[in-house]
Amino acid sequence: MIEVSHLTKRYGSNAAVDDLSFTVENGQIYGFLGPNGAGKTTTMNILTGYIAPTSGEVMIDGHNILEEPEEARKCIGYLPEIPPVYPDMTVLEYLQFAAELKKLPKKDRDAMIAEVMQTTGLTEMQGRLIRNLSKGYRQRTGLAQAILGYPDIIILDEPMVGLDPKQIIEIRELIKSLGKKHTVILSSHILSEISAICDHIMIIAHGKLVASDTPENLMNLMRGSGSLELTVRAKASEVRRMFSSLPGVKSLDVKDSQEAGACDAVVKTDADNDLREMIFYLCAQEKKAILRMQHTHVSLEEVFLELTEDHPKEEEPKKKRRFGFGGKSAKREEEDDAGSGTGIGYGVSASDAEAESRASSGMPENQEGED
Repeated sequence: MIEVSHLTKRYGSNAAVDDLSFTVENGQIYGFLGPNGAGKTTTMNILTGYIAPTSGEVMIDGHNILEEPEEARKCIGYLPEIPPVYPDMTVLEYLQFAAELKKLPKKDRDAMIAEVMQTTGLTEMQGRLIRNLSKGYRQRTGLAQAILGYPDIIILDEPMVGLDPKQIIEIRELIKSLGKKHTVILSSHILSEISAICDHIMIIAHGKLVASDTPENLMNLMRGSGSLELTVRAKASEVRRMFSSLPGVKSLDVKDSQEAGACDAVVKTDADNDLREMIFYLCAQEKKAILRMQHTHVSLEEVFLELTEDHPKEEEPKKKRRFGFGGKSAKREEEDDAGSGTGIGYGVSASDAEAESRASSGMPENQEGED
């Protein structure tokens, strides 16, 4: 369905996306994870045709996104992090406008819009101005626009950011239902939601793909970081003496427990090395009671942190100074991830153009913007 080959996007000396390659199969929900500035939004903007890569190729259902942009975009529904809605329109007016932009057949528009509003829970809100909707309903409106026309691929950039727990649950169930009929690519920082929703997870760090697999396999691959947690009625020195000699122990952490006369121990072992039975007999031999024993495995959060923190970082680009009329200067800093927020970037932004104009006329700058 989607084939990304050696994708690279550079802004000056900074590589927002660095030789990225992956494949997205039909009928699955993909989670796209990475820390801030990793290149997630840039990658999504390239996949949807909003910006062009420096090099590399993106194929959408057999169509090259640069050579056949219109055919490729027909396969995609996109919801940026900030929904591209018009606050002075009602929900129904906005969806009618979106249907016209997508060139949907006129005879099918009303039925499609009604079905999409029912799917996203917007039927009762269709007559309300978008400016008067809660953030959750604005997200739903943006999502309704994305799935209008029933595209094969739906790309969602941080669809749950800023939502309350109830809204997150509602959007999660909605995304799950979409995954039954569409291929969904979802970026989010809420790792528990990614784990609960997605069939496949891709982790990106500093523009590079560092892991791509199912949530279960990612955690199984790092089972060596699994641990055995115990509470033993013994002194800490006695527990260290007993457990440090066990075969395959990678690390041992012992501290006093809240339980009187006991201590807590965390034993990290090699992969596939289960010490529970050996520890049971050892404690029985030493006449030390085991009050608690729990075998735990690495979480998705730990996988994410280990894969992203250990990856080497690119050097930060140097800041440039530009001098305007009368020797006045305006400090300019290149963005690490162009188009973050709405996912729309076409070179110089409106704020940059205004800053240039002010600098050339000698007027003071009024700096505003988003991170």
